[in-house]
Formats: sequence, structure tokens, C-alpha cells
Amino acid sequence: MAPSRESILNTVETYVKSVAVGTVDDVLALFAPGATVEDPVGTEPRTTEASLREFYGIIEPLEQTVELGVVKIAADHAAFNFTLTTHLGEQQIEISVIDVMTFDDDAKITSMKAIWGPEDVVTR
Repeated sequence: MAPSRESILNTVETYVKSVAVGTVDDVLALFAPGATVEDPVGTEPRTTEASLREFYGIIEPLEQTVELGVVKIAADHAAFNFTLTTHLGEQQIEISVIDVMTFDDDAKITSMKAIWGPEDVVTR
């Protein structure tokens, strides 16, 4: 049985918030065992908890804000866009991303693919 739309939406909302202002443990708690992350698409997928911890640990100490845009959910999939802004003193770096995720029956993330390229990173 697929997870409910509401439970997937809750995971998506918690994910973007945790990426912006949470800890690496907050983010990893949203993933199912054996989950994969390909960020950005075209790079080597991260397939172990250690590799996910290394990846998400990089952003933990940063001062960031996030804006979640459109979220589309079908069966056990979600696609959504968000903009993550990293605040570095007077400078801000914005990255606009579309994520595609799949979920298990408990609405834990089983795979995540992030679609973005260098042109989606803007320094202000």
C-alpha cells in the first residue's frame, strides 16, 4: 500500500526544512535503510548511510533559508521545487532545485534525485 499524500507531503516539507536549518541526523531520519541520493543527477549515487551523512553533513553548519514551491505527488512519488539560500555574511548563494523522490509505505525516502546545474546557482 502506498503512503498517503499527506504523509508524503509531510516528509517533503520536513526534508526541505531539515536541509535548511536541521541537523544531518534530522535529514537522515527521513530516509529508509538502503536509500539512494543522486545530487545532482549525473553524479555517482550515494548508497550508504556513511555517504549520505558525509553529503548532508557539509550543509549542517551553514546559515540557510528555504522556500518550497510546487509539490506534485502521485502514488509513491513526489516531485517538487525549492530554493535554498545560503547566507555568507553580506553575500547570498541561491540554488534552485527540483527533487524527485520515491517513498516506502511509511513515507520514508527510498530514492532522491536532484535536478539542477551550474546555471541554477546564483550569487547575490
